Amino acid sequence: MASQKERESFVYLAKLAEQAERYDEMVESMKNLAKLDVELTVEERNLLSVGYKNVIGSRRASWRILSSIEQKEEAKANEQNAKRIREYRHKVESELSNICSDIMSIIDEHLIPSSVAGAEPSVFYYKMKGDYYRYLAEFKTGNERKEVAEQSLKAYQVASTTAEADLSPTHPIRLGLALNFSVFYYEIMNSPERACHLAKQAFDEAISELDTLSEDSYKDSTLIMQLLRDNLTLWTSDIPKMELMKLQKKVPQELLPGKMQSESGLLEVAFLKYEERVSIAEPSLGSVQLACISKAC
Repeated sequence: MASQKERESFVYLAKLAEQAERYDEMVESMKNLAKLDVELTVEERNLLSVGYKNVIGSRRASWRILSSIEQKEEAKANEQNAKRIREYRHKVESELSNICSDIMSIIDEHLIPSSVAGAEPSVFYYKMKGDYYRYLAEFKTGNERKEVAEQSLKAYQVASTTAEADLSPTHPIRLGLALNFSVFYYEIMNSPERACHLAKQAFDEAISELDTLSEDSYKDSTLIMQLLRDNLTLWTSDIPKMELMKLQKKVPQELLPGKMQSESGLLEVAFLKYEERVSIAEPSLGSVQLACISKAC
């Protein structure tokens, strides 16, 4: 049986590491806590999530930068430099794989078995599984990509089933799940129509129950709703004209391209809270063009 003192020590060290921006050590402290096989509090779950989010986030950003540079070198037919970059990129991919494998083991072996306090922890952990399999799908290829995409889909579906049954449409975890699940459909499954439908449904259901939103979760919930709306604006521009005409009956006009008012202040706050704005390189007519990716939490 873990002592309360031991538990408090791991939490304190994790907070200290977060303040010092030493996220690898933050993760280690929270892993040690998870291995005590105790049910984590909301604060402890968030510390675990923030630690891993930062650890993997820096590698994801590195991978995007290296991929962009690699495309530029290939466009210039500079095979020697392209080879060097590929080797470096593979190193980053190995780190990404190890981090994802690490958190999956913690979730499956310790966190889910220790969660007995209702739907919220279950949704939280299965959402995390969906997220980290999605991160693997960002760089895996062939059958490996197909396998991790399927695992991501399964985890998101389990989380969604529980969330829809037991969590309010305005609950931040349910909204965050819908946000990230819709990003999965858009970026991994290449299905903007399905992504828009999922995001729009979550947004509408939350809007209809805004008056029941508690003061404690109001800020988090409304920030995620802003991200859902921002993604809808981005994604509808990628839907073919005929499909967009059908979607117009489902999506409010203010969410369609060219209709949304600027709310840069609030959106920027939301973005900094949940996930930094990043750009990825996409080849366009022989050159490299930067494009914003979807927002997730």
